Amino acid sequence: MANGVFSRNIGRRTVIKGAVAAGVVQFASPFIHTARAADIVKIGLNDPLTGTYAELGKNEQIGCELAVEQINAKGGILGRKVELLVEDSTSADTGTAVQKGRKLIERDNVDFLLGNVNSAMAIALGQVSNELKRLHIVTGGHTDSVTGSDCHWNVFRVCNTTRMETNSVAKTLFTKYGKRWYFITPDYAFGHTLQQGFEASLKAFGGTEVGADLSPLGATDYSSYLIKAQAANPDVIIFLHAGQDMINALKQAVQFGLDKRFHIAGAQQELEVLNALSPNARIGTWVFEWYWKQPNVPHVAEFVAEIKKRTGGKVPTARHWFGYASTWTCALIANQEKSLDAVKLAKALEGFKLPPEVALMPNEPFYRAGDHQLMPSLYVGHAVESGSEPEDLFHVDEVVKGTDVALPVSETGCHMVAPS
Repeated sequence: MANGVFSRNIGRRTVIKGAVAAGVVQFASPFIHTARAADIVKIGLNDPLTGTYAELGKNEQIGCELAVEQINAKGGILGRKVELLVEDSTSADTGTAVQKGRKLIERDNVDFLLGNVNSAMAIALGQVSNELKRLHIVTGGHTDSVTGSDCHWNVFRVCNTTRMETNSVAKTLFTKYGKRWYFITPDYAFGHTLQQGFEASLKAFGGTEVGADLSPLGATDYSSYLIKAQAANPDVIIFLHAGQDMINALKQAVQFGLDKRFHIAGAQQELEVLNALSPNARIGTWVFEWYWKQPNVPHVAEFVAEIKKRTGGKVPTARHWFGYASTWTCALIANQEKSLDAVKLAKALEGFKLPPEVALMPNEPFYRAGDHQLMPSLYVGHAVESGSEPEDLFHVDEVVKGTDVALPVSETGCHMVAPS
């Protein structure tokens, strides 16, 4: 197929008939064709395709699909064709995510598991993949404990920890905008650990938390939280949401005129959100985990062009890169080690550097031994109403090394034990 994703519903006879009809001969392909399912390497993606995080999950899927297409064009994994199997975890039902994760591993027999956007689901899926001994790359679930207290020998993560994000931007907020902060936080693992990270920085700097509210995932009305924030008279209002929740919160903050009285900020921000906002709501100081406009970084332009072919001309976001880098990680390490054994691959990934054509950022990102967290670059800056191009909506003020803002392994709570 043109997009490099091969349907898991195609039966054996259909595949054989299709190959004959197309005049495919065995010696003309880079793959070794037999009727055995073992000649397909399966990568399972468990991500939200519905709900508040649907766009984020779908963009990670597009990044995975591009990687699969490129991997297959280069001979696949161990000379075998790669197939991407995708399951909708939903955005908020962890039970469904776990059920789908087990299906991918136990029934579909995937060799690798990727996902999830939702931090609580990423933790739960890590427990499943560990139990079933599959190499698992967390694409977009940020809460610290994924590579901290809930770490596992088989689980690696591409996106940042929440502490990396808060550490990269907190000093700027404190010194430039003030020491009195108010938090509006989504009530689940991702939001909780982001707030905890900011609170640790605020305490270290001698600042004051003047109030905090927890909002449910999928909230549409933020008026009560905004009224309380306004009454507390902070210097900075910290929004810690993602996806549609962040869109709703920022739209209403502007409607209330809070951006005229207080500085608006947070940690993780996404191009999906800025694209969905009206220009006057593109406000605040944030952290991007990857940005599409990096003129001095090799291979970024080629990646942007490939994604635009698949998105109707829209530029890639960090979510596209998460899916792309995670999928390529599986192929690179399996081909390097000439194995699909999860234990062997996990050991080999410790300290593994992403090559420039996959890294697509400066500072040579690598998977840290000890907690299996990728040490990438972080992009600290501010949202803009419009830039030099339609989707250039974020001005990067500083590129921060992940190694400079990550907690030491000894402070993450990670104590993993690999099988002997």
